[in-house]
Amino acid sequence: MQAVHAQLQETIQALYRKAVDADNKLDQLQQAQQGKFTAVFSTDSGFRSKSKRFTPYVQEIAEDWQQLKDMDEDEAKIALPQLVAKLQLALETVTRFQQSLK
Repeated sequence: MQAVHAQLQETIQALYRKAVDADNKLDQLQQAQQGKFTAVFSTDSGFRSKSKRFTPYVQEIAEDWQQLKDMDEDEAKIALPQLVAKLQLALETVTRFQQSLK
């Protein structure tokens, strides 16, 4: 499980850097009166957060990961797939957003 936590940490850190860059671009778009939407992810995406920026979702993922580290192994095995799904969705979305700007 230690290897899983190390990989999650690395992935969350990479996601955070991408999210900060994407949020900066969203700020620029908003100042230009573009990018009108209410949230990055829909309510059925699995996230508790609702935001027009990526970093609150990354914070939620990091919180879930911290909780995962405090669980026993059986609980962690149950919670891990949901965390990985959120992480994957966030990475795919922020990557698509950044690619759409090129």
